[in-house]
Amino acid sequence: MSGTDAAGGPPPFEDAFDSDDVEQRIYGTILQTREPTTASAIADAVDCDPKTARKYLGWFTELGIVSRHDGHPATYERNDAYFEWRRINQLAADHSVEALQERVRELTTRIAGYEDRYDAASPAAVDAVVVAEASDERTIDDVYSDLADWVTAREERERYERARQQRTGGEREQASG
Repeated sequence: MSGTDAAGGPPPFEDAFDSDDVEQRIYGTILQTREPTTASAIADAVDCDPKTARKYLGWFTELGIVSRHDGHPATYERNDAYFEWRRINQLAADHSVEALQERVRELTTRIAGYEDRYDAASPAAVDAVVVAEASDERTIDDVYSDLADWVTAREERERYERARQQRTGGEREQASG
């Protein structure tokens, strides 16, 4: 018996959604797609009828989870903007304005540190090979790690700032109402 067959262990990756109902399997499959995919291909992946897949994909489209691309045949893909919106709403719901502001400050300080270290306004402006070759202390992997963290910090700061703005807008509306 393999480690993944043990009671309570995760299912094998290829059968990750096998025990879920059809809706969950379609949802899980669409989350994993990286390019527009036909309903038939999704139905094949989740072992269901294409009509059933189209029904759920239509519902997910109405909810904004999936984008539908017209054509013959129509294709579907995950709507990344929906998941970004959902993450921002969750941040706004889970954190106070003060906590959101503090996190924006922390991330801004981290970003400023990278800007100073690399004398650049953004990670895209840094040539990692040149920086690593010019340094006795930093390897190319160190530089790439910094650049990846810098990109992540910028993205996270944007999310926290949008959540903060959402919270402060909601609080102003409540105070004036």
